[in-house]
Parts: sequence; C-alpha cells; structure tokens
Amino acid sequence: LPFLQKSASLVAPVHIVSEESADKTNLGFIHAFVAAISVIIVSELGDKTFFIAAIMAMRYNRLTVLAGAMLALGLMTCLSVLFGYATTVIPRVYTYYVSTALFAIFGIRMLREGLKMSPDEGQEELEEVQAEIKKKDEELQRTKLLNGPGDVEAGPGTTIPQKKWLHFISPIFVQAFTLTFLAEWGDRSQLTTIVLAAREDPYGVAVGGTVGHCLCTGLAVIGGRMIAQKISVRTVTIIGGIVFLAFAFSALFISPDSGF
Repeated sequence: LPFLQKSASLVAPVHIVSEESADKTNLGFIHAFVAAISVIIVSELGDKTFFIAAIMAMRYNRLTVLAGAMLALGLMTCLSVLFGYATTVIPRVYTYYVSTALFAIFGIRMLREGLKMSPDEGQEELEEVQAEIKKKDEELQRTKLLNGPGDVEAGPGTTIPQKKWLHFISPIFVQAFTLTFLAEWGDRSQLTTIVLAAREDPYGVAVGGTVGHCLCTGLAVIGGRMIAQKISVRTVTIIGGIVFLAFAFSALFISPDSGF
C-alpha cells in the first residue's frame, strides 16, 4: 500500500502539469489571435491594399479580385510569421522587450500621423492607386489587342465564355495578386506581423492575421469605392496608434516568460 500511494503521488503532478500546459497553450493562441486580428484591422483599413481591392472590384469580377488579393495577403502573412518565428532562437526576454519598444514606436508614430492628418486624408493614396490600376488597364488592353478578347475579363456585368477555373489564372487574378503583394511588402502590417510572431504564438498570429486580412479585403471588395471614400483614414490611424500603445503598455504587466 505505501508503494501504491507513492506511485500515485508521482503520477498526479504530471497530469496537473500537462493540463496547465494545455491551458497555457490555448491562452497563448487566443491572445496571439486577438492581437493579430486587431492590429491587422487598424493597419489595413484605408491602406493601399484596401484601395487596390476596392477599386479593382468595381471594374472586374469580384471573386477573381478577392481570390488574387487574399492569396497575396495569405502568402505575405505566412512569410512574415516565418520571419518572426526565426527570431525565437534569440532569448525570449530580448525579443519580448524589443518588440514592445517597436509597438510603442509604431503607436506614437501613428498617433502623430493621425493628429496631423486632415479629415479628408487618404484621397491622395486613393488617386495614386487609381492611376496605378489605370496604367495596368492600358497594359491589359494592349494584351487584349495582341491575343484576342478572350484573354481579359471585362467586368462583373460582362459574360465571358470561359471555364470557371480560368478565372483564377486570368490576367485580373495576376494583377490583383501582384499589386497587393508589392503594396504589402514592407508595409506596417507586415512589420507588425513579424514583431507579433516573435513574441506570440505563431499559429495564433497566422490565423488572426489571415482572418483580419479577409475581413478588410472582403469589406473592400463588397463595398467598393463607396467604403473607400467614406472611411476616415485619420480616425483609423489614431485608433491604430492607441491599439499599438495598449500592446506596449500591457508588457509592463505580463512577464516575458509567461508564454503569451
């Protein structure tokens, strides 16, 4: 009997530790998911990639534009998470406080930018995207003249006799993918995804970031230019600055070794 009691006392703590570990992992995922989705939304609303999706969705097949933009954003999110996760070879205490400092810097910059902006800020970026897409349209028209009308989609109201799967490899899909990927590279949301992946659960960051991009891009595609013109970039930027500073401030109350 003493032997059995001793064995039971040895097994019980292992079970408790495993449950605590699972709870900690779940909390880490949820914390990373919420952090990523909130940061992406305040970074992407009214951003260049938002305008690209909104304007292209007005001119072309919405499903094709959404598929191209989301593939680019999903790929960029995964790459950013990998870059951030690669820094975990450095002791967590360093990456945690460096990332906290970066969040504080991003937050202060966004607040300063937001307070200096005029209420109609964002029109210049909208016009820049329109000019860029117009240039691409001219290139597509030249391709159309060379290769025939069946190679280019005319828009949501035009029926083109081609197989459904060709929508996903059409010039419009390639254009949406390329413009979105290039606009996102080096963008604030990419940098913050890298920073988040360095300090949070990478799976939570990847899922939260992708869902955040889905929400913003879906809103842009469905609402089109109307939403792009209604959004106050100034208000979104100020809110974004507050969100970033909140994450930096929370580091004062969370230990780097807490795991989330």
